[in-house]
Amino acid sequence: MRSLLFRCLGLALFLAGAFGLWYACYITTPAPGTGAVTVVIPRGAGVRQIGALLAEHELIRNDIRFLILARLTHAGTRLQAGEFSIPRGLRPAEVLEFLARGKAVQHPVTIPEGLTMEKIAEVFAEKGWVDKTEFLAICREPAFIHHLGIQQNQLEGYLFPDTYALVRGKSGAKSIITEMVHRFLRVWEEIAPEKQSSLRRHQIVTLASIVEKETANSAERPLIARVFLNRLDRSMRLQSDPTVIYGLPDFNGNLTRKDLRRATPYNTYVIDGLPPGPICNPGRAALEAVLHPADSQALYFVSKNNGSHQFSTTLREHNRAVRKYQRP
Repeated sequence: MRSLLFRCLGLALFLAGAFGLWYACYITTPAPGTGAVTVVIPRGAGVRQIGALLAEHELIRNDIRFLILARLTHAGTRLQAGEFSIPRGLRPAEVLEFLARGKAVQHPVTIPEGLTMEKIAEVFAEKGWVDKTEFLAICREPAFIHHLGIQQNQLEGYLFPDTYALVRGKSGAKSIITEMVHRFLRVWEEIAPEKQSSLRRHQIVTLASIVEKETANSAERPLIARVFLNRLDRSMRLQSDPTVIYGLPDFNGNLTRKDLRRATPYNTYVIDGLPPGPICNPGRAALEAVLHPADSQALYFVSKNNGSHQFSTTLREHNRAVRKYQRP
C-alpha cells in the first residue's frame, strides 16, 4: 500500500514537473522575427479570440497555455479593444501586458468648420470609420440625441468641427458622434454668455452656422453676425444665399432667381426670422461672432470677390456696391 502511494506521489511530481516545464517553455519563448505588426482587437473580443488573432500574426502560439497565462496573470480582464502596433520578439506575458496597457494606435481625423452633417458622414465613411447611412440615422435618432443633452430632432449644428483621435476597433459611429457632441457642449460651456441672451442656444447655433457659411474671413464674422442681428431686430428677412442652398435637395451649384423664390423652410428670402435649424456645423469663432458681434449699423453686405465684403447701412449704398462688385 505504501509503495503504491509512493508511486502515485512520484507520478504526480513527474506530471507537475512536466507541466511546469511545458508551461515554462511557452512563457519564456519570445515570438520570432523583428519589427512590429499591426493587430486590430475588436470591441468585445474575448481572450480566446484575441489569442487567435495574435497567433494569426505569429506573435504567440495559440494553445491552452495562453488562456492559462491570461487567467493566472489576471490580464484577461484588462485587455482592451483597438489597433495596436505590437513589436515582434516579445514573450506571451509581455504581449498581454502590452495590450493591457492600452496604448492603441490613434488616427487623427480633422473635420473643418462649416461642413454639413451629411458631409461629415462622408468624411468618416471615406476613411473607413463609419457607414454613412448608419451615421446619419444615428444623428436623427431622437432618444439618442436627447440622451446627449440636445433637445432637437437632429444633430446638424452640434457636431463640433475639430481634430479627433480615433482608434480602429474602438471608434464607431455612435462613439464618434458622442465625442463630437460632447466637444460642442464643452466649448459652449466655455463661451456661453453670462447674461441672458435674447436668442436661445439653438438660435445662436443656427445663426452661427449662417455666419460660418457666409464667409471664411475670420475678421469679418463679427460684422456679418451684426448685420443679421440688425436685420432680425428690424424684422427684415435675412436673405442669405447659403440658407437657400441648404434647403435645395437638388442644388447643382448654380443658384438661380427661381431658387431664391422657391419656398422651403430654410429659404430666408421667403421666410421671416431664422430658419428652423443650423445649415452646417459652425466652429468656435462663428459661435463667438454671434455672441460678441461687431458694433455697426450695417444691414447689407456684398462680396468683393476677393474673400472680403462691402458693408452698407442703406439699400441705396448696397445697390451701388452690388453694381460695383457684382455686375460686369
